[in-house]
Amino acid sequence: MTSHSQGTGLLGPDRDPAPLLRRYAKARQRRSTWEGHWQECYDFALPLRDAVLSAPNPGEKKGDRLFDGTAPDAVDQLAASLLSELTPPWAQWFGLTAGPDLDDGEREAAAVVLERVGTVLQSHFDRSNFAVEMHQCYLDVVTGGTAALLFEEAPPGEASAFRFTAVPLGQVVLEEGVDGRLDTTFRRSELTVSGLRTRFPGATLPEGLVKQAEDDPDRRFALVEAVVPATGGHYYHYAAVLEDEDADEAVLAEGRFEQSPFINFRWLKAPGETYGRSPVMKALPDIKTVNKVVELVLKNATIAVTGIWQADDDGVLNPANIKLVPGTIIPKAVGSAGLQPLEAPGRFDISQLVLDDLRGRIRHALLADKLGQPDAPQMTATEVLERSAEMARLLGATYGRLQCELLTPLILRAVAILRRRGEIPELLVDGHTVDLSYRSPLAQTQARRDAMNMLTWLSSLSQVGGTAAQAVDAGAAARWLARVFNVPAELMVPAQPAAPQTAGGGDGL
Repeated sequence: MTSHSQGTGLLGPDRDPAPLLRRYAKARQRRSTWEGHWQECYDFALPLRDAVLSAPNPGEKKGDRLFDGTAPDAVDQLAASLLSELTPPWAQWFGLTAGPDLDDGEREAAAVVLERVGTVLQSHFDRSNFAVEMHQCYLDVVTGGTAALLFEEAPPGEASAFRFTAVPLGQVVLEEGVDGRLDTTFRRSELTVSGLRTRFPGATLPEGLVKQAEDDPDRRFALVEAVVPATGGHYYHYAAVLEDEDADEAVLAEGRFEQSPFINFRWLKAPGETYGRSPVMKALPDIKTVNKVVELVLKNATIAVTGIWQADDDGVLNPANIKLVPGTIIPKAVGSAGLQPLEAPGRFDISQLVLDDLRGRIRHALLADKLGQPDAPQMTATEVLERSAEMARLLGATYGRLQCELLTPLILRAVAILRRRGEIPELLVDGHTVDLSYRSPLAQTQARRDAMNMLTWLSSLSQVGGTAAQAVDAGAAARWLARVFNVPAELMVPAQPAAPQTAGGGDGL
């Protein structure tokens, strides 16, 4: 991980890792109440990634206890919808614009430069593994309520300056700051000696650890990384230590970051809690119930196919020797009832009604009935707008939190990396001189409504006639619509300065 080579303030005297490890242990103990809940959510809703708290075995069977696929399918749909609506791959879902502190001339001069900076940023995102890892994070936030994305700077020479890793929820331990953000991150992972040398090329590994690796090259060693905001809040301390080593050699790296490399975000948050709540948690009672109902229906189906039989023990008929296959001849004594079928106790029609209701509630809780593909293959422009508005209402609160905890830190971290590498000018996204705008489909819903209101007003003025149209500054209206629809700056004609007016309006003679 790339960092500045300055002290962290996280370690004790003589670079003792004990204070850092004690703080990590306390934070992990506070997290323990969530672990059972997380595991249950992943078992029923995301079985392919159910190894939340333990290392998975590659190739092992997943979902053996799962009998109904409604919840996993809805989770996949919701995560895919978030990816396409918030951070669509190969589309610029953000932009940099001139801030309100600049005058009109400065805004027009800065627009072309900021447009180019946004294109450079998007190019690095497109060439990186952002879309793949971001989809995994969306699966985590939908299932567990909390997700962590590691945003590292790639070594020089790679296709993109960005490298992303979706950190499993079981590896991260988080603390919430006074401002309500998850700004303190601990990550515990296990690496081989080869992996440690690749990740921390400048670190000196303990001799005992190296000797153990010589005997078993595949042995993994526990590593704890910590990112903690500085007291002043202008940067982040970073340290990486070996968990089972007490000596000075346990410290693998230390430094600081301008922006935290760990981007932690939540679906929603209950007061007084650090970790987030997910839609799967809300639907978990229905998910568990429908899973049990389907299990019972399948058992009842086997009874309906094979049947349950009873026979009189008359000394002639031996039920242990009977096979219920076509063509079988079963002897019985004269006057004996022989084999008699028992009526199945369950009714499939009642079970199906219960399942339909439960599955409908699960799909509604996970927004699959709102965010999925529409039944009508062709929709009018008004229907598309109304559908987008409905999605904005459903995801309004969640989108606000994701914008604050995910999208804004993501762009600020990207700007900091490219600015340090000299690929973009020295600019500061502070909301005054340079502002951040979002251009994703979900973010553009309100902009399209504003544009519709504007066009409706212009149409009304044209119907009024007379001098009503003179109240419209056509150039200003065109530039406003261009900003709403994210028209590139180079397509717009610069605004002409207003002509000075002669006092009195006369000809001066």
